[in-house]
Amino acid sequence: MKRALKHIIISMLLPTVIFAQHTIKGTFSPAEDYNVALLYKVTPTVSEYITNAEVKEDGSFIIQLDSTVTQGMYRLVYAIPQEDYNFDIIYNGKEDVELTFNSETGAKFLTSLENKLLASYTNSMSMVTHSIGKFFSEQSTDTLALAKIFETQKDTQKNYEEAAKDHIVLEFIKANKPYTPEGFEDVKTYVNNLKDHYFDYVDFTNETLQSSNFLEERVLNYVFGMTIDSDDEIVNYKTNIDVVNKAMNEAPNGVKRILWVSLWQQMVDLNFETVANYISEEYLMDIAVAMNDQELLNALIRYENVSIGKIAPDFSFEVGEGAKNELKKLSELNDAEHYVLVFWNSTCAHCLDEIPLLQTYLKGKSKDKVQVIAIALEEEPNPWKDLITNYPEFIHVYGEGKWENPIGNDYSVTATPTYFILDKDKKIIGKPEDFEDLNKFLEDD
Repeated sequence: MKRALKHIIISMLLPTVIFAQHTIKGTFSPAEDYNVALLYKVTPTVSEYITNAEVKEDGSFIIQLDSTVTQGMYRLVYAIPQEDYNFDIIYNGKEDVELTFNSETGAKFLTSLENKLLASYTNSMSMVTHSIGKFFSEQSTDTLALAKIFETQKDTQKNYEEAAKDHIVLEFIKANKPYTPEGFEDVKTYVNNLKDHYFDYVDFTNETLQSSNFLEERVLNYVFGMTIDSDDEIVNYKTNIDVVNKAMNEAPNGVKRILWVSLWQQMVDLNFETVANYISEEYLMDIAVAMNDQELLNALIRYENVSIGKIAPDFSFEVGEGAKNELKKLSELNDAEHYVLVFWNSTCAHCLDEIPLLQTYLKGKSKDKVQVIAIALEEEPNPWKDLITNYPEFIHVYGEGKWENPIGNDYSVTATPTYFILDKDKKIIGKPEDFEDLNKFLEDD
């Protein structure tokens, strides 16, 4: 969920004495949704903070750019998480940039030849693409009409390339050049050629493209938007991923890392575990090793280790009371057909809603059917110690350190509650989103 940028480091908000050369100014709407605009200079692998501006009550802001702000690609961040709520700006060091922004319609540039030219090009090519789609959807046989549309597409591309000569925006216009047939093609042939030539003009070694969202968006659109003659969605994705790998072959590892992590995270978020692990095993792990990026490598391994079909990572816990306490391992349990691991927190409101539901569900089941292991990720043992007495049906595990807890880390837990369903052999067979999904899964199993 988008959150306003209210809590920015104080030093970043202090006014800076500069001699203004140009400005980036604009208006956000609705104004009440925005507080601060942050400007970053983007390079192929790093975003450097430049400055910020307060968004006033009417939604307006103005960022002063001095002579030290050089031409290139910039990113304006307007909410958090920053990686989700931002847009690119081309700054050529020669002109002011003025814009309006609405979360529904995006950014509209009022001044700046670079940015207006890119917006105009994108709009013009979209209209041509719409005409092509309309022709094929209507199953028209007017080949002359189709030839005219393709001629318009070719002329539009040429005209914009000429207009953008000697400008930064030319790199984006050239990279976006579409496949245009020389003669008539039926829809199947055209779509296949469109797919085959998708990356013809995309230079993954171009630093301007690397310093923008362009390459990431291009990759995501290809993987999710292009299909092959297969009904298997997973096969489609893997095939497209292999094509992407070939297209970005010459890019430096730092750029490849950014693009693969973005695609991997998309697959993780969409619960395409098989595809996420394919990206990891075939491409991303090798890059992590080559860059000595142990943190990334560990994250990929942990995610794969808790994928469906894997044996759940083992851990120890105490069972019993007082002197009768006994140290056990998850792998040693053999009392039930299913085990539910729930990672929760005693101060998490959502957890406190769902844990009683899980208890009620468990009361209707025999111990040889379902057993719950509740791992509480806590900063300190109170109020957890008092709260667990309400749930004697569970095996309780104290997860000291909260987000730094080793068990939680092994299971890649980043939010509570998080559920895992295991079979009698401790193999992961389900990862429900919430109690409702858990209930449905166990009842259907």
